[in-house]
Amino acid sequence: MQNWFTCKVKYQKEDENGRVKNVTETYLADALSFTEAEAKIYDEIGQRVMGEFQVTSIAKSKIIDVFEYPEGDVFYQAKVSYMVGDADTGKEKKVTNLMIVHASDIRIAWDRIHESLNNMLVTFVVPEIKESPILEVFHHVKSDEEKIPDNLTPVSELESDEQDV
Repeated sequence: MQNWFTCKVKYQKEDENGRVKNVTETYLADALSFTEAEAKIYDEIGQRVMGEFQVTSIAKSKIIDVFEYPEGDVFYQAKVSYMVGDADTGKEKKVTNLMIVHASDIRIAWDRIHESLNNMLVTFVVPEIKESPILEVFHHVKSDEEKIPDNLTPVSELESDEQDV
């Protein structure tokens, strides 16, 4: 399961006219904890911003899924609602989730949300789509500690060796 954190970064940026101004930008990070999200933001933004910057806030996001497309310019936030049955009471309950999608305009965002969710077993509606302040999404990357040591063999390789016998 992914844990999304919204992170705001403040730094000085030069505009088109050569004037320096303070900007605050929002990023989305997939991390296991607040600490990992902060470390990821410092690592990523440190490579892109010359000079000092400050992470001004990190908050757990209500976003449950991200749909990225290579030709998207802006992230749009979509509210997706559907009904589910409660097993205990037998009543239907409305569930609303937030998702973001990468698109060049709002119409394409609407189409992409429907395309991405077309395999859902329940009928859903998209009551709201709006432009998100998120500029970029940083995904969780396995660290070097999670690599398989040289003296061990991955299970996938063992299974293919057994089939060859």
